[in-house]
Amino acid sequence: MSLEYTASEMMTVTAARALENGSTCFVGIGLPSEAANLARLTHAPEIVLIYESGTLQTKPNVLPLSIGDGELAETALTTVAVPEMFRYWLQGGKIDVGFLGTAQIDRYCNLNTTLIGDYRAPKVRLPGGGGAPEIATNAGEVFITLKHSKRAFVEEIDFVTTLGFGRDGKGRDGVPNIGKGPTRVITDLCVMKPNPESKELMVVSLHPGVTREDVIDATGWEIRFAEQVESTPEPSGKELSVLRELKARTERAHAGQ
Repeated sequence: MSLEYTASEMMTVTAARALENGSTCFVGIGLPSEAANLARLTHAPEIVLIYESGTLQTKPNVLPLSIGDGELAETALTTVAVPEMFRYWLQGGKIDVGFLGTAQIDRYCNLNTTLIGDYRAPKVRLPGGGGAPEIATNAGEVFITLKHSKRAFVEEIDFVTTLGFGRDGKGRDGVPNIGKGPTRVITDLCVMKPNPESKELMVVSLHPGVTREDVIDATGWEIRFAEQVESTPEPSGKELSVLRELKARTERAHAGQ
């Protein structure tokens, strides 16, 4: 029998599966944190989760509200100063995967978390880059997860907060000592990867029940598809159970229960 699950659960489970056991992951707050901790609680118990505030090998029982959430420090193996986190761990090449979210993304995986609209008179002010620009240029590779819509997947992002492959797909060409950059984008509709040559995002896997037309309608540019588009495996009962319990106890904790 097929299990019942939401599109958001499908996205989180798929993102979690992308992380390998034993890898070192620099985790962003929100959807990346949800996926990374699901991975830790299921197939990747030896994954090392690092947050921007300096918490190393943290194992939160509930999802943190921010990088300053006490849950991260209380459950970490140790904590270090933020300058050491970036200079020694990140810029020192000790991070396998940077896991990021975003407000806007373009076809070349550039991310915007700064503002919507004109820089001098923005419609919306966003939280900003935080450590994402450094993570994207120093981690071995970068995973990105976000919900799929034309508001998020845009022809031209309003501000390049975090470099993917530049406005023309060549922003990393000839640059030494830089990671691979984004290697996959996971949404609630599909999985995308950059074309090896052009660096433009292309759909490599569709989630169950999702059509090509669904993805086309939710993307702000003429999205391309791989020659062979796979079907994303459905979540297992264990993955759904662990994820739902994680979110339930997080809600209880944040409600003071």
